[in-house]
Amino acid sequence: MERELVTRTGTPFRSVRAGAMHGVGLAHMARSSLRLAAGLVQSLRLIEEVRPHVVFLTGGFVGVPVSVAAWVRRVPSVVFLPDIEPGLAVRLMARLATCVAATTPASAVFFDARRFVATGYPLRESFKKATRAEGRARFGIAERARVLLVYGGSRGARSINRALLRDLARLLAEEDVVVIHISGKTDWDEVRNARAQLPEVHRQRYLAFPYLHDEMPLAMAAADLVVCRSGASVLGELTYLGLPAVLVPYPHAWRYQQVNARYIADRGAATILPDEALSAPGVLANAVVALLRDDERLTAMRRAARALAVDDGAERLARLLIEAAQARACGAEGI
Repeated sequence: MERELVTRTGTPFRSVRAGAMHGVGLAHMARSSLRLAAGLVQSLRLIEEVRPHVVFLTGGFVGVPVSVAAWVRRVPSVVFLPDIEPGLAVRLMARLATCVAATTPASAVFFDARRFVATGYPLRESFKKATRAEGRARFGIAERARVLLVYGGSRGARSINRALLRDLARLLAEEDVVVIHISGKTDWDEVRNARAQLPEVHRQRYLAFPYLHDEMPLAMAAADLVVCRSGASVLGELTYLGLPAVLVPYPHAWRYQQVNARYIADRGAATILPDEALSAPGVLANAVVALLRDDERLTAMRRAARALAVDDGAERLARLLIEAAQARACGAEGI
């Protein structure tokens, strides 16, 4: 997936072997150790070839051999934590890093304060350009409509997809509700077939797509409410756009998504719906309709979301990388 996303921008892509070491069995851990050793050899060769001024790393064990190679070659490195709480890979890389950056100041408790900077989340420029009017025009949605956006990440989320399909009739019975649904490619056939069976009057208000990339900011800008997982991007994208959300943390990703969701919900910008609750008919629709009909609460959630936003996270990270490359002190600015 990363190769496809990177190469479409015209950026050269090189892969490094790696394997997870946390939350896996002994046999898997042994195989991962061999992959990481191979990845270290690759990374040492890659750094020798490219001769970077600075290395930028984020979560996942694929970064660990690169981190070690940078340390061995005496190349400065900056580790960015997009989530609230770091996993084992980020904790390991942070020990060797010149500087550790994170989306929010809440992550400071996990790192050496002398090398920590809260920069905010780096947003694509298209998010900053997207407007509600442009988003609604792109998807043919009237200004008076109440727009629900449902998505589950780049690969989709089956439990969310099926809960939405089960509750579609209830949602679309609300005559001013429009649903934008990004299902992911895995469940697309099921979603497309379900849409084809809807009455025409409902089909016009159920806009389904397997995947959106360039147009995703417009879909989000058009929305009044979002139902989604609580991966790291929600900390930056939902807050920047001031989007109220019903967050459904992925239950099999340790607790990263739970912590992200709780951070936003505790500050009044979202509600949390456990994944297991989606198996009951009507639960998703009831939660969504109650919020869409509560203008006062939606307004308060929008304000709470915007209060968490950092508009220049990408610029702050860029400055931090330049500082590290120039061997200057880590974190001259922060947020």
